[in-house]
Amino acid sequence: MNRSHSELDGLEKLLESLIKMVGRTNEKVDGLSKRVHQLEVAASEQSFPKVYSFIADAAKPEELENA
Repeated sequence: MNRSHSELDGLEKLLESLIKMVGRTNEKVDGLSKRVHQLEVAASEQSFPKVYSFIADAAKPEELENA
């Protein structure tokens, strides 16, 4: 394989660029995986039934002192 110096430099730069691109892509995939995990946890927490109680009338401060 007879390649000129400029061709080898170009290939080296291309390879470095590809390595950087793959690294950035891996970082993005890791970030997305963390977000998916957070959403899965949030979804599983919401699947539990929640009990809500409502207050019909708010107690007056005088009533709270006498209680």
